[in-house]
Amino acid sequence: MKKLLILILMISLLPGLTIQAEDNQNEEISQKQVQFQNDFRRLWIDHVLWTSNYITSATTAGAEDQKEVLNRLLRNQVEIGDAIKPLYGDEAGTQLTNLLTEHIEIAGRLVNAAINNEDSSVEDLNKEWYRNAVDIAAFLSSANPNLSQDELDDLLETHLELVADDLEASINKDWDARIDSIDEGVTHIIMMADTISEAVIKQFPDQF
Repeated sequence: MKKLLILILMISLLPGLTIQAEDNQNEEISQKQVQFQNDFRRLWIDHVLWTSNYITSATTAGAEDQKEVLNRLLRNQVEIGDAIKPLYGDEAGTQLTNLLTEHIEIAGRLVNAAINNEDSSVEDLNKEWYRNAVDIAAFLSSANPNLSQDELDDLLETHLELVADDLEASINKDWDARIDSIDEGVTHIIMMADTISEAVIKQFPDQF
């Protein structure tokens, strides 16, 4: 009798267990969501790689492609801003592009100051660079309640540190360290891109 009662109890629990398993199996990610996340990742990976390419051009004697690489890098900032326009509007997309363009312009001056050993200018530009990163975090967190400014501050600060590592290694011709910084930079920017894109999808579920 005791075994029979246990068996009956187990059977009575099965429907709930089965439904829960089916719910997990039926949880699907839409193709539109996957596409948005992949496109957003690609844009931010381009951000890291073209920044690194610019550092290569700027620190390589006789490099002739510095202007062209910079133009491609600046175009990437427009592309990132354009990516959010369908959801946040043209004004917000342009504002993000402007903030990211400032980020690149400061970085360009910082690269030149570091190459020329202008320590005072490097220090001043670093302050501007980090101030701009805080502005970017503030803009994104104000636009999306699912994004924490503190978390974005940390993510952007790490991004700046990895770009600085790339620059320092390039100037010092420490190629192994440079490879490590680029690898870490790409890994980190994917995490940052996913943090933002997941928050966007959560904010606009009907769009995905």
